[in-house]
Amino acid sequence: MIKTLMLLCMACLASLAFADGQSDCDAAAGTYLTGTIVKAPTFKPGSRLKGVELSHTHLALTADQDGQTYDVAIDNVFADGYDKARGRIPPPLDTLRVDDRLELCGQPYTTGIGIHWVHTNCGDPPTPSKPNGWVKKLNADGSVSANYEGNTEYCHLWQ
Repeated sequence: MIKTLMLLCMACLASLAFADGQSDCDAAAGTYLTGTIVKAPTFKPGSRLKGVELSHTHLALTADQDGQTYDVAIDNVFADGYDKARGRIPPPLDTLRVDDRLELCGQPYTTGIGIHWVHTNCGDPPTPSKPNGWVKKLNADGSVSANYEGNTEYCHLWQ
């Protein structure tokens, strides 16, 4: 009986987290997705801007909303552990694994099935083409991590 009640409470907490995430993403002018990682993150090198490599981490996520598998392009420069000299997936993105669950807020690709702009917009007013996005891990206990893509150290590159 107690185990059943605990499972119900965890399900309720997860539902509340999703509802809050959806409304927060709406306010951030983004598209909201939750789902499960089905293809492990990979590092993709990128072009350089003012001497800083704009690399990405890509993963595949099957969305709860429509069951489709999305390519997720995550800008490494907005991860807290980004180091422009490293050339690999930065922390905390390097902790993501297949079967982890994520909450995303960003912009859908204009062609193909995917989502990008899942990062801070550096304080600019959010718009559908430049949402104030995020990548958050949905933990088994119903809690939600901090934004893995909230680092503003390199925002000056676009000013």
